[in-house]
Order: sequence, then C-alpha cells, then structure tokens
Amino acid sequence: MSEQTTISQGVRFQTVESGYQDQRIDNYLLAQLKGVPKSLVYRILRKGEVRVNKKRVKPEYKLQVGDVIRIPPVRVAESNPLPSANLDQVQALQHQILYEDDVLMVMNKPAGLAVHGGSGLQFGLIESLRALRPDAKQMELVHRLDRETSGCILIAKRRSALRSLHEQLRNKTMDKQYLALVRGHWQKHVKFIAAPLLKNTLKSGERVVRVDAEGKPSETRFRIVEQFTQCTLVEASPITGRTHQIRVHALHAGHPIACDPKYGDSEFDQAMQQVGLNRLFLHAHKLTFKHPQTGKEVTVNAPLDETLRRTLKQLGGHKFI
Repeated sequence: MSEQTTISQGVRFQTVESGYQDQRIDNYLLAQLKGVPKSLVYRILRKGEVRVNKKRVKPEYKLQVGDVIRIPPVRVAESNPLPSANLDQVQALQHQILYEDDVLMVMNKPAGLAVHGGSGLQFGLIESLRALRPDAKQMELVHRLDRETSGCILIAKRRSALRSLHEQLRNKTMDKQYLALVRGHWQKHVKFIAAPLLKNTLKSGERVVRVDAEGKPSETRFRIVEQFTQCTLVEASPITGRTHQIRVHALHAGHPIACDPKYGDSEFDQAMQQVGLNRLFLHAHKLTFKHPQTGKEVTVNAPLDETLRRTLKQLGGHKFI
C-alpha cells in the first residue's frame, strides 16, 4: 500500500498564460489539482466556487490569456506516483504504446480501463501515463474513449501540441475510425446517421444518452466491413464527438453493438457470449491526424485484442484476425 498524506490548500488565484489558451476550465483544474477526485472538481465548478474574472463559469468554458482563476481551498491527496496496486497496470501500458515522439503519444487503450481516475477509480489511463512519463509535466488527453471501448487514444505531451490537435478536432480534420460488431444485417444504403443526442446524468452519476430533438447535432458515417449470419462488422467514423455517439447511433439504426452493457440487446449479447465475447465490441482501430510540429499526416492503427479477434474467428470472419 502506498503512503498517502492529505494537505489542505488555501484560496489560489492563477493568471492564465499563453500555453493554456482555449483549454477547457474543467481540464485545466483536473491537471492543476492532481489528487483531487474528478467528482469534487466538477462539484466546485457547479457550485460556483471556481471563478474566472470574478464570474461563475461552466465546465466547458475555454480559458483566455490573462484570465484570473479563483481556485477554492481543496484537500489534495498526495501519494506515491506508482502505488503498488497499480504498478502492474502502469508497466503493462508501456507495451500498448503505438506511437510516441517528443510532443505526443498514441496508446492502444485496453477495454475496462477508464481514461481518468475518479468515480471510485483512483488510477485511470492518464494517471498511469503520468507515472510512466514523470518528466512530461504537461501531458493531457486530447480526446476520450468510453471505459468499455478499446483502441487508439491520443495524448499530448506539450500544451502547443494539445492546442493544435484540439483545433483539428474542432475543424473535423482528425479522422477516427472504429470497428463495431452489431446485431443483424446492416443495410447497405445506411451509410450516414445524423441524429441529435441528449445526455442525461442520473443521480448515481451514470451517463445515459438518447436520440432527442432537443439534443446536440451528431453525425456518424458507417461502412460494412464483413457480414455474418446474425451480425455485421461495421466501421464507424464519428464526425462529431458526443458521449456514447457510435453506440447510440447504432442502436438508433436498429443494430445495437454486441455486449453493450448500456444500450445492448440481451438476447443478441447471450449469443455473442457463447462464441467467447465478454466485452463491448467497439474498438478505435485507426486514427489519422496532422502532426502538430511537422504538419505531416500521421496514421496509427491499433490491433484488436485477443478476445475480439477470437470472436471474429468463431463467427467465420476473415478480416482483422
């Protein structure tokens, strides 16, 4: 068990420097308040205890150079960066690095690993990577993957790289492609789904998303990769980046993803479990972006894990196995 001490910090005022231009206030606080549970960071934002230029702000507020941020007193748990209980997890991630240079890294995130600690999880992907690369002080996630989803996730090691990659996301010039095994035979003419998504957070903290006219515009492209007797392997390319977007759009099309604990079909899931599938079949298999420094196009592919490959083989598949 790692040693842990708790310290209390007083009110702090921080002026935003150019390196943090356009970063979301919630992500800024998560980086500044290491050791503070994610739920607490969002609570102090929601209650207005965090102020920017003496005003309340929402979590999605983007910082501007010269902004003065009031950070209230919080209790910060300081611990060994490599707790013994997480040592194996951290070391295992070393073998999941698909690409790395001085300014960024692409990981093949395992299924079941949350990207952030919090919600009862002390150590997520980003905490593990910070422990793995202690010299990369500015390391941040560029985007997120659901805990159950595996595959390519992009991490910036410098603020300048983060800004460049976030701009690509905003301009929709970054291409993310996922593989999903869905129920039934996907119809060939359904190549594009545009359905607004509304997110609802339950009292338990669980997030549930549904198609709703009041939701945010959301678009996903779909392409059939391989067809099986009772299911289809599709490639999904999200144009927007909403929570659970591919999962809910697949359900909306009448083809829920195999073994989806939130939006799945129990009868279909049981059939998939009989061929060895014990996790959500959603994998970010390909990521294409422009390198923040060179401007050259970079494409990274993440191989399927053994469970997904074995499932496709059992179904008689010939691709990605």
